Amino acid sequence: MSQPAAAVSPEITQLTHYINGAHVAGSSGRFGDVFNPSKGVKTSETPLASKSEVEAAIAVAEKAFPEWAATSVLQRSRIMARYVQLLYQHQHELATLVSNEHGKVIEDAMGSVLRGIEVAEFACGAPHAQKGEFSDNVARGIDIYSMRKPLGVVAGITPFNFPAMIPLWMAGMALITGNTVILKPSEKDPSCPLRLAELFVEAGAPPGVFNVVNGDKEAVDALLEDERVKAISFVGSTPIAKYVYATATAHGKRCQAMGGAKNHMLILPDADLEDVANALMGAAYGSAGERCMAISVGVCVGDEVADRLIDILKPRVEALRIGPSLDTGLEMGPLVTREHRDKVMNYIQMAQDEGSRLVVDGRDFVCSGNEDGFFLGGTLIDDVRPGMQSYQEEIFGPVLQIMRVGSFEEGAALATDHPYGNGTSIFTKNGAAARTFADKVEVGMVGINVPIPVPLAFHSFGGWKSSAFGDHNQYGMEALRFYTKVKTVTSRWLESGLDAEFMMPVLK
Repeated sequence: MSQPAAAVSPEITQLTHYINGAHVAGSSGRFGDVFNPSKGVKTSETPLASKSEVEAAIAVAEKAFPEWAATSVLQRSRIMARYVQLLYQHQHELATLVSNEHGKVIEDAMGSVLRGIEVAEFACGAPHAQKGEFSDNVARGIDIYSMRKPLGVVAGITPFNFPAMIPLWMAGMALITGNTVILKPSEKDPSCPLRLAELFVEAGAPPGVFNVVNGDKEAVDALLEDERVKAISFVGSTPIAKYVYATATAHGKRCQAMGGAKNHMLILPDADLEDVANALMGAAYGSAGERCMAISVGVCVGDEVADRLIDILKPRVEALRIGPSLDTGLEMGPLVTREHRDKVMNYIQMAQDEGSRLVVDGRDFVCSGNEDGFFLGGTLIDDVRPGMQSYQEEIFGPVLQIMRVGSFEEGAALATDHPYGNGTSIFTKNGAAARTFADKVEVGMVGINVPIPVPLAFHSFGGWKSSAFGDHNQYGMEALRFYTKVKTVTSRWLESGLDAEFMMPVLK
């Protein structure tokens, strides 16, 4: 179905890069369009960096690295603490930038900013977390100690769905450990990441330590291939995650690449279905389903459970409060772009064509007064089966699929057997079943009566199978290990000279 041409705001803002503590206009001559999804109008243009522009930013970060790495960890912690304070002071401003360009309702945007700030707060503890190990007198007069050293220039490539939280996941731990950062945010909503970098300089960081380069594949490839970039952190779709991981590691870099998801909630017959319905409404339709931890599949053990649950869900899905992202009291805003909305609509049609039953069809939704916005209503689909393409693939929209199984074992196997392994949850009053599920399911993050089990900042975030590539998770102590390398020193001080030794050293 053809779509009308995008509306254009009368005032189009020209965005920039942020390099060496200053806004820098793009010089490639290429720009990406940024929209207000609620209105469906173009509001700004973001420059798409050329390879040479990226290389210039890398040179700035490389030049800033020695001084930043030599800054005491206590001083870096103080700068990070001031940064946290500024982030709190500007939380509503940052959330507004997110809502205006992504479409997340303002309350949800505020929450996502807060979850990013929590990682920066955790990073303030680096003076303790970054301590090495020391072994005294392992042999006569010999001590061994280890320390964690920063890698150098590192890059973060972040998705459109969390333009505040995920940049802070990456930058917080990378910066506190002494690395310099180049952030390549999504070109769909770059204003918040630019502001995050500004605030870090305002907190007292030297220019060139935290840089933002806007761009598309050309910028990404430049970061992946340049030998001066030592590590890449990525969050996005699985096909791109595979590409990023393969390319980065082929060029000798560390890489953590987080991909897509298809998260299941297993619902046992003893679960309180009112609680389940409440959990599913937020987990499936919050942020218009544009979360890699959204619950997109409800797995009901028994037809009775499925029938009762659908009876509860159907009127709630039909009554979702949907509207412009800056209005308060809403549950869902628009999707990020017209193209993405249309992609989700195609998945709904695919599910219907495959034989699923549309209980609620969100394609009929119209936002009064914002007819040009990229809106889609909540969709509820029953009778989904494992072989369906709409089940196997990530939809990434406000679509909840219901599957019916005959037993706990059959339901648990669905999450284990699915190609993705990001998050899953189980709702039950049976402790033994919950414990078995958490222990055996082949998924990286598990919730027990918790619908979206995103770990707090002092743990770490990461999936399994096609949801993650690389050996380290995001944030927490995993990030400390990812952004540092271990140096171990064996030290010996003698009062007399040391004789030459030609055999393998053996401590005595």
